[in-house]
Amino acid sequence: MLEYIETLLSLTSVEEIWAHHCRFMDDYGFDRLLYGYTRFQTQPNLLDLDETIVLSNHEKCYIKALLDGRLYADAPMIQWAWENEGWESWGLVAQKLQSGTLDDASLKVLELNRRYDILAGISIGFPQSNTRARGGIGLCARKGLSQAEVDQIWCEHQRTLLVACQLMHMRLSSLPYIPPKRHLSPRQREVLEWIADGKTAQDVACLMGLTVTTVEKHLRLARESLNVETTAQAVLKAAVMNQIFQPQHGAIAAGADLKNHPRV
Repeated sequence: MLEYIETLLSLTSVEEIWAHHCRFMDDYGFDRLLYGYTRFQTQPNLLDLDETIVLSNHEKCYIKALLDGRLYADAPMIQWAWENEGWESWGLVAQKLQSGTLDDASLKVLELNRRYDILAGISIGFPQSNTRARGGIGLCARKGLSQAEVDQIWCEHQRTLLVACQLMHMRLSSLPYIPPKRHLSPRQREVLEWIADGKTAQDVACLMGLTVTTVEKHLRLARESLNVETTAQAVLKAAVMNQIFQPQHGAIAAGADLKNHPRV
């Protein structure tokens, strides 16, 4: 565990951290993971992919069906992780199935899961850093493991695995990794940083050698990218998402990650 933590703290990119965590969890029988996190949802009770970072090592065709078809919104254990803090066995789904309390949409998700041998696992809901933040991870067990066997693994190693997942989440949430539709350009970030420092649009125009009209254009595009109505909201959301006041090389790297990371 100490080796896992030391390596985790030394890594500086989303890809490295995610790959490191996947390898660690695989050693305990959880070979397929699905992680989602939003730092600041505009609508706090809505699971919106435009606001959410999604990482997974499931088969791409499975993730595509889950996300493109919006089946994730009806997946019982995804819903559980999004609405709760702590952990829960996927045995909860079997209980609901037996009691007849699952609706048709949830049953459709279960059928998709069966096709890909996604049958046993654990879901974790992470503590919220603010009232608009949501985060969770689904740990899918290796094919052939029953839920009873998974529950036994979890019983024996719960402390280690739960702490590892929480540390991974904390490490990822500290990085400027942004959903594609919420990514700011370098100019938009710079303008917002000056506004956050208390400068007016006229001040920023002088400081950056731009016209006031151009500064206002950058602010408008930043508001649109962040899906907010006011510049004050844009500054707050950009700060929460670690898009401003970050080292320049880190911001550029984050943009590259968005293009190349296997999100689905």
